[in-house]
This record gives sequence, structure tokens and C-alpha cells, in this order.
Amino acid sequence: MRSAKHRTPRKKRAPSETPGRRQRRSTETRERLFRSALKLFADKGFAETTVEDITDAADVGKGTFFNYFPSKEHLLIAFSDMQLSKLQDTVDQMRERPEPMRSFFRSMTLRMTEEPAKAPDLVRAILQANLSSSSVRNVMRERNARAEGLLTQLVRIGQERGEFRSDLPALELAQVFRQTIFGTLLMWSVYGDASLAERIERAMETLWMGMAPRGPVTTAPPQS
Repeated sequence: MRSAKHRTPRKKRAPSETPGRRQRRSTETRERLFRSALKLFADKGFAETTVEDITDAADVGKGTFFNYFPSKEHLLIAFSDMQLSKLQDTVDQMRERPEPMRSFFRSMTLRMTEEPAKAPDLVRAILQANLSSSSVRNVMRERNARAEGLLTQLVRIGQERGEFRSDLPALELAQVFRQTIFGTLLMWSVYGDASLAERIERAMETLWMGMAPRGPVTTAPPQS
């Protein structure tokens, strides 16, 4: 029997990773994959970027990608979630700190188009995924419905303040707004040049004329 003097000291076990730390690491890995993908989409284009390109840029194993995204197309859902989060933040800000709707919608639009402006190919990819992937399309429809609901809330606030026309339903105005901005983005993505800000400004000016409150309708007196 060994004396206490000659006993081999036991190795200390490394502290096990806590659930909170695992969650943070998982979130960080997912965010790194997502951001690396967006940068590659901007630099190389969506179609030309492979999953291996993304994992190399994020410095993770290729198999790790599929722990977070079923396919490259599902990164577009993550992008949609990011845009939806921005929109939710914007709605919350409007409730806390009101400002004129015209300037508010302009700043909101610039914020929402900030990421697409870096990667015109991403805009085309979103359309392509909606047309070619039923699994992505179904999820995107749900995201679109939520975005539409948030915009409808904003338009309704504008109507209550008398800053938007009230002779049309808030939902209809919200739909026209979304279609105008997405259509502008899609047309710009064909060129991918520096004209996006100018195109958005022109679209917003035209859109505002249609959304502004209607004045009293006057009829010309009948001619004798």
C-alpha cells in the first residue's frame, strides 16, 4: 500500500461547459456563418458562393454549417429575420419617439435597404429562392405576413395622426409601400450600381404623393 507521501496526485477535471456558455458559443458560430455568407454574397455573388466558401471564411468545419442552416438558400431566411427584427425595432421606436411620418418612412426605408445595397445579387437570390424552393417560399410567406402586419400598424398610426390618407385601408397602403420598395430594389439589382439611394428617393417621393392625405374634393360649377 502506497503511503500518502507517494500517492500520485489526481488530475483536476476541466470544468464542464455551462448551458449558457454553450448557447453563447452556438449563437456566435451561427452569426459568424451568417455574416461570412453575406460578405461572400456581396463579393462573389450568391450562386458562385459555396457552403465550403462560407465555412472557410467563418473558420469552422463544413459539417458545422448544416447544424445551423439546412441549405445555402436558408441563409435568405436568416436575412429575412434580420430585416424583420429591424422593422420591429423601428415600430417600437415610433411608439416611443414620434416623428413626422414622411421623414420616419424615409429613414426606415434607408435602414431596411442598407444590407441589400451591399449585395445586389442577394436581392436576386431572394426572388430566385422564392420561385425555386418551396420550403424557403413557405417560410418567407410567413415572414412577409409579419412584416406586412408591422407596416400596417405604422400606416394606421399615420392615418390616426392625419398624415396618411384614410380613404383606403391601412393594409392596402402598407402593401403598396412594400411592393414599391421591393420592386425598386429588384430593378436596381439588375444593375447593381450606385443608383440605389437615388432610386429609393424617387420612389418615396412618388409614393408619398399617393399616400398623403386627400384634400377636400371640389367640383366645378356647372357651365351655363
